[in-house]
Amino acid sequence: QVQLVESGGGLVQAGDSLTLSCAASGRTFSVYDVGWFRQAPGKEREFVGHITWTGGITAYSDSVKGRFTISKENAKNTVILQMNSLKPEDTAVYLCAARRRMLGGISNDYEFWGQGTQVTVSS
Repeated sequence: QVQLVESGGGLVQAGDSLTLSCAASGRTFSVYDVGWFRQAPGKEREFVGHITWTGGITAYSDSVKGRFTISKENAKNTVILQMNSLKPEDTAVYLCAARRRMLGGISNDYEFWGQGTQVTVSS
């Protein structure tokens, strides 16, 4: 099993930056990648991006590309989501998730999930 805990959410203004963390523990050696997702009220969960656990390869959704950056602090088993130029439409609960293998699409088959952290961007 892998346990994930997000932190760093809060209330910011449009144009501000915010950094989220996802601390992983447990059988992290089995992790293939960690993804970030978000879910706004009344909307489906949206894939934000991911980073492979060992190679550090990243990919992002078009809605955040160029504004959000995912990185990994190896010594701390922590994945960082740096969010710049935030917009009101970025308001959502942000969740990180991990999987041991990618069987299907880039945003499918995540097995382990954190509890989420709220990000609110005011206009």
